[in-house]
Amino acid sequence: MTVEALGAAIRAEVGKAIAGQERPIEQALVAILANGHVLLEGVPGVAKTLLVRTLAKTLGLEFGRIQFTPDLMPSDVVGTSIFDPKDAEFKLRKGPVFVNILLADEINRTPPKTQAALLEAMEERQVTIDGEAHKLPPPFIVFATQNPIDFEGTYPLPEAQQDRFLLKVIIDYPAPDVELDVLRRHHAGFRPQRLEDVGIRPVVDVAGLQAAQAEVQQVVVEEKVFPYILELVQATRRSNDILVGGSPRAGIALLNCGKAMAALRGRNFVIPDDIKELALPILRHRVLLRPEAEVEGLTADRVLTGLIEAQVVPR
Repeated sequence: MTVEALGAAIRAEVGKAIAGQERPIEQALVAILANGHVLLEGVPGVAKTLLVRTLAKTLGLEFGRIQFTPDLMPSDVVGTSIFDPKDAEFKLRKGPVFVNILLADEINRTPPKTQAALLEAMEERQVTIDGEAHKLPPPFIVFATQNPIDFEGTYPLPEAQQDRFLLKVIIDYPAPDVELDVLRRHHAGFRPQRLEDVGIRPVVDVAGLQAAQAEVQQVVVEEKVFPYILELVQATRRSNDILVGGSPRAGIALLNCGKAMAALRGRNFVIPDDIKELALPILRHRVLLRPEAEVEGLTADRVLTGLIEAQVVPR
């Protein structure tokens, strides 16, 4: 199955549970094919959790969920060693992080110490417990959610952790016609807690997904695309409104996601428009605005949109 065909099959299955939200779904697929993590932001009730659960079921991957709370400890995430008196030895009790798709729900509600427990898992695909490293099952992808308006009792993610996310995907309110469809689906008996009732089935297994990820890596990138990626990243460093611009990791993210987007759209080569389309979700969480820019009412999205539009797209 080609990546394009796989993407179409996944969208069809996800569409049984999710009405609309085509762009967030496509961006989530891009991250999965590029083997990266996703930060989902949106108000409560816009199907963030449902999207992740449905994707995991459609991909045939093991799903796990952690509800992040102020009292959550690192061992509650990665696991711990428990002494077994029967065998007189310590045994590993794995935490919920040992899955393929991990939903870190309301990640900014837990203290930085526990947030940091995910850093090694996200970057190295392993966790260290009592000095011993334990590999996580491949693929390992984190989807973390956060609420954009509920700041009371939250701990903002540090820049180092935000940079670990390949994409920051914004899920907005659905369009009126889509929301009408949602109402009709629920009236007809749809229940988000029972995905099996709508007939969602896996369309690929782990081996098939890894083959698709390998196919993405073979996508051709013409020489003219590299300077365009670099110019986009460097523009964030030169902006008078941005205090901290994108790092080299931002450029690598643009490259890898551009290849995934091209494959999803049935091409074996990247075009500059692939990069332009993905620049905002890749860069929005990797820049830090100057305080005076925030006072003027500017947002990262607004500043970045101006920078992206100002760059000449190579043809």
